[in-house]
Amino acid sequence: MTMANAKQMKSLALAYMGDSVYELYVRHHLLEKGDILPQHLHQKAIQFVSAVSQAGVVKVWQEEEILTEEEEGVLRRGRNAKSGSVPKNTNVQTYRYSTAFEAVLGFLYLSGQKERLDTLINHAIKTVEERSDER
Repeated sequence: MTMANAKQMKSLALAYMGDSVYELYVRHHLLEKGDILPQHLHQKAIQFVSAVSQAGVVKVWQEEEILTEEEEGVLRRGRNAKSGSVPKNTNVQTYRYSTAFEAVLGFLYLSGQKERLDTLINHAIKTVEERSDER
């Protein structure tokens, strides 16, 4: 897919792809660590892929100003997208920021920006782990 095609996609479609990509990276990360029993992998993965964690990562990205102007635009579009579904276990604002997080990752994946995708996902994983250690 070309960059132009990825830019034209609806935010919820980008988020759909971003959700899958992030889940794959998280699973790979957890298996690579090797210190988690197989029956606990799913529970550990939830710490990374929950809407609350993803929204928290977006907050850090914004505080640290690590997103490009283009990524900020995708983030804004993702945050403002109307999904029509009611979020479970979280509030609407957290859900929207989570969708925005996933939209950015989906955009980077679909536009072929693998190096940047790796950078942001590694930053996200590190952020979630640091926040988890603080608790």
